[in-house]
Amino acid sequence: MVWIGVAPVAVSEDLASVIHASFSDSGQATLMRLEQDPLQQRCSQPRDERVDDDTAMALRQERLNAVVFPKDGNFLGDWQRGAAVAASGRGLQSNDDPSIANGGNCYACHQLAPTEVAYGTLGPSLTQYGLRGQSEAMLRYTWTKLWDTHAFNLCSHMPRFGAQKILTEQQLKDVMAFLLDPNSSVNQPAEGPSSAH
Repeated sequence: MVWIGVAPVAVSEDLASVIHASFSDSGQATLMRLEQDPLQQRCSQPRDERVDDDTAMALRQERLNAVVFPKDGNFLGDWQRGAAVAASGRGLQSNDDPSIANGGNCYACHQLAPTEVAYGTLGPSLTQYGLRGQSEAMLRYTWTKLWDTHAFNLCSHMPRFGAQKILTEQQLKDVMAFLLDPNSSVNQPAEGPSSAH
């Protein structure tokens, strides 16, 4: 139902047809983006209609089973390159050159380096993330969150960076280092006010 003024007006067209008719391919932004996988279909339902826990658990397990860990077993790349990936918001738009690597646009939702002044608050602050250490469990957890966060939070708004091939394996390793390397700007103390007068 659509509201026009104060009176509701029934919409008879099939919603999917309306959506598809409203968009057209433009560069790398194609109509294929409108196709929902089962996870997206479930998460598009109103919360009170998502009552089948068995379906949710099956979808979550499917996402967890599909995580691809680094081929060489090394989770960490270069934190400085990871900082550049996290800061870059370019990629996957119709006017972006698909031959240039995508960015992660991490600051759109998270605070990472404590000295950064512009960041989103949709996701949690990740400052001092590396204080959690680099145990095997922590490396696998962080990699899984970046690869496909839906393995842990089924209807997360965070992009599935690895699963949807937004970032390469090397870019994911670099972002991992940005989060976990003790020398990374993420893990440095925030600059307090200067005491010099």
